[in-house]
Amino acid sequence: MSFPPALDARGLHNWANRTVGELSLRRAEINALNVFPVPDADTGSNMAHTMEAAVAEADKGGDVAEALAVGSVRGARGNSGMVLSQVLRGVADATVDSVVDGPVLAQALTLAVSLVDRAIAQPVEGTVITVLRAAADAATRATEIPGARLYDIAAAALEAARDALEKTPSQLPVLREAGVVDAGGTGLVIFLECLIAELEGAQVREGETELEKSPELEVVFFFEEGDLKELERQIASLGNSLVIARATEDSASVHIHTRRAGFLIETAFGLGKVSGLHLEVLPEVPEVAATVAPRRKIFVAAAPGPIAELFKSIGAILLEPGETLEASAVQDIFLPNGSDARCPGATVVPTDSLVAGLAAISVYEPDNPDTAAVVESMTDAAHSMRVGHPAEENEDEVISTCRRLLEGGGEQITILTSLPLDSSSLTQTLGVHVMVVSVPGAATEIGVE
Repeated sequence: MSFPPALDARGLHNWANRTVGELSLRRAEINALNVFPVPDADTGSNMAHTMEAAVAEADKGGDVAEALAVGSVRGARGNSGMVLSQVLRGVADATVDSVVDGPVLAQALTLAVSLVDRAIAQPVEGTVITVLRAAADAATRATEIPGARLYDIAAAALEAARDALEKTPSQLPVLREAGVVDAGGTGLVIFLECLIAELEGAQVREGETELEKSPELEVVFFFEEGDLKELERQIASLGNSLVIARATEDSASVHIHTRRAGFLIETAFGLGKVSGLHLEVLPEVPEVAATVAPRRKIFVAAAPGPIAELFKSIGAILLEPGETLEASAVQDIFLPNGSDARCPGATVVPTDSLVAGLAAISVYEPDNPDTAAVVESMTDAAHSMRVGHPAEENEDEVISTCRRLLEGGGEQITILTSLPLDSSSLTQTLGVHVMVVSVPGAATEIGVE
């Protein structure tokens, strides 16, 4: 069987798309392996989100390799997402015109190792870093073999990555005690497997294009206190019929049709203040949506506002605090989020705060028929979220609370607040990814995972 000597720009884009699909399909599997540095069950979600951000940037056109690098770095979540973004940064730095051949792949992996070593002050062996280093070393050695082509070098990198992954429990006691391999390393192996699959012309696994079958939603919101040009740049490729009607130079009403509502809304919240959020399923969706309808309903307690709309955008049925709504079946799931709402008949995921509810919903698998497994995964995610509240409603107290929570570890912070906080500035100050969600009138709630 013959394989292409190189991937062109389109092939590189396809590799990234394939990786998004595969990481999404195996998100729960990777999350379940996540026990280091803390068992927060989010590595699969973080790596899938990072690659989705990369592809969203590349979908806008231009230099594919550079776009994948920029998108992944901006959207990187957690240490594993950061490592993945540095691999794509390495590809962009090593290639010309987004063409990836054997030497470029080897150089990209080697560059990524250097970038990661610079980015992480105290790298730990037995993690994704170890797997990346093994892949880079093997790829470099393979380039010295006469006649070696891209497929040979990629195969050598993959084999070395798999071997290194299998050895991670012997290097990290917490993995050995849990009986698992490293979660981030697993994601990197999947990334390389997708390269081999692309070179072999393998059929995309069923389910990787689920995004295309997702309901198309009309999303409308008012955006202010942020960079409108940057917002337009980041969301333009996430849908169609985009209209940004400016009220002032710095504020506008935004309208877009999208199948990536959750990702789009999260992007908007991260760039400025969002209010007046409205979502509506577009007319052509019911027939398509019926073919991928979930086996169960998920009920979520949340007061009206942006957070409620965020839950609603991913298919949740909303209950207001104090409300009681009878579930239709025991396989239905209820997230109380610390409220006094009740949903008799449903299986309860014990979320005692809104940020815990967001953590739980991030690992929800609507198409998994095993409700017990789904509830267990969501419960683990909720319990891994450490929650705090600042003593006073000001930025200094918020930063102090975040730092206190980070003493127990963590890779991402979610802040629900009415304060005018800037996520980029806080990310730089705290050294981890920070997402700020504006909730007018609400007391600040901070979650670290």
